[in-house]
Amino acid sequence: MNSLYPLKFKTIFKEKIWGGDKIKTILNKDFSPLENCGETWELSAVKGNVSEIANGEFEGMPLDELLRKFPNEIMGSKVVSEFGDEFPLLIKFIDAQQDLSVQVHPNDVLAKARHNGMGKTEMWYIMQADDGASLIAGFNQPLNKEQYSDHFSKGTLNDILNRVEVDKGDVFYIPAGRIHTIGKGILLAEIQQTSDLTYRIYDFDRVDAQGNKRELHVEEALDALDYTFHENYKTPYKLHQNDRSELVKSPYFTTNKFNLAQQKTLDYSDVDSFVIYIFTEGKGIIGYDGGEQQVQQGDVFLIPATLKEIEIRPEGNLELLEVYIG
Repeated sequence: MNSLYPLKFKTIFKEKIWGGDKIKTILNKDFSPLENCGETWELSAVKGNVSEIANGEFEGMPLDELLRKFPNEIMGSKVVSEFGDEFPLLIKFIDAQQDLSVQVHPNDVLAKARHNGMGKTEMWYIMQADDGASLIAGFNQPLNKEQYSDHFSKGTLNDILNRVEVDKGDVFYIPAGRIHTIGKGILLAEIQQTSDLTYRIYDFDRVDAQGNKRELHVEEALDALDYTFHENYKTPYKLHQNDRSELVKSPYFTTNKFNLAQQKTLDYSDVDSFVIYIFTEGKGIIGYDGGEQQVQQGDVFLIPATLKEIEIRPEGNLELLEVYIG
């Protein structure tokens, strides 16, 4: 199947109570007529929000339809053996003008039992952060369920949450079960399992335009939370200029970063998986057997598993995340 090519998708825009305008001002994505945009879903197989191809021969075709036609060619036989023709990852950009709710996602076992769905492990790559911007990841002290519940009932939840100031380029791996929230002033790329399951624990008593508070899932969260304390919740990595820098290697996805100022050829002959490119800064060209595509900040491309060699030609400096299964 040689007619496959790097696939780009139509952006799905999501207005949110906490959303801002960086999707437009930084990523140059026009979300009108929405008043704000908190999230864009750039590559999604979530039911009701399935991405539609925006380029080439298959323009206009939904992702799930293309996967039914060419499952192995796009996803790789190893991925298909695990997930069938269900695409396993969801790629988003998130702009938090206000703090998101304090929340947790269930793991695969709990999600299957309660919702007959997949859990939600995710990671964040900070693309831009206002001065002093921070987020919450994990607890700041050892706890058990009873101690957590005691703090929650007393209204002292904030005392046990680990808040971290962030800068551009920071990485956070958020396994299912870790309490978290994205703080105001942060624009990030999010890579996650295909799931929209969120237990909202606390929402700062916000109300929507109709004066209604959003639903909370306090009881559901108790069994979903991982109460383990860690000294550091930020993911360390070593940056290699013009080469692959490993950020996250997990059972759910592997993510690497490239900072490129010169041409780079990537060989995927040993990778039995699709590859996703998330362009976080700059512009350039990706070349492949059969053609080339212009790319710029905010673009997301799905590289089918049959494309084993990709040439990336930056125009100036080009920064991208590389994501695959395995």
